[in-house]
Amino acid sequence: MKRCNMSIDLYYTAGSAPCRLVLLVAAALDIQFNLKPLNLREGDQLKPDFLKLNPQHTVPTINDDGFVLDLKQRAIVDQRLDFDLGTLYPRFAKYFYPQVFADAPQDPAAFKLLEDALGFFDAFLEGHKYSAGDQLTLADLSLVATVSTIELTEVKLENYPNIVKWYELVKSTAPGYKEANEKGIDEFKQFLAQKKAKSEL
Repeated sequence: MKRCNMSIDLYYTAGSAPCRLVLLVAAALDIQFNLKPLNLREGDQLKPDFLKLNPQHTVPTINDDGFVLDLKQRAIVDQRLDFDLGTLYPRFAKYFYPQVFADAPQDPAAFKLLEDALGFFDAFLEGHKYSAGDQLTLADLSLVATVSTIELTEVKLENYPNIVKWYELVKSTAPGYKEANEKGIDEFKQFLAQKKAKSEL
């Protein structure tokens, strides 16, 4: 197999299983990375230069000549979908659904995690029209379904100006938005209002 020499930086920590997976794949494909070890215990992942590359400050992070995480269009869409599936929506659900369906009290720690996730998303949107670039994609449709539901909580979206701008854009440009999403949000609002009215009796 021919060795592939590329100018690709891999930010990693050897103790991380996901990082070792990338190293194993690179070895199998004979790809040479410029290895950039991060000391997570010392907070290397929180330094300003690294946060510019990856606001979510996670490893592994790949910088392929300015494209972080190999950010071709599909890779960006996949990352944003993964972010919604694995971070934003689960944190929303953990905070909100126990209150709605189990009458649990608000959990400040879960609320803080949700706010942190929104902060990540706001950073992703910096300098971008849509979540994965300059065009509406599947990632926007997934994320807007989540964000429009998060809007029903105590979260102040105005604290995230990039999200507010993106949200208004998606609502006005996603085909069939009112019928496909807004109608359901309105029904959920009614359900929440009825539940609140019963609890106040």
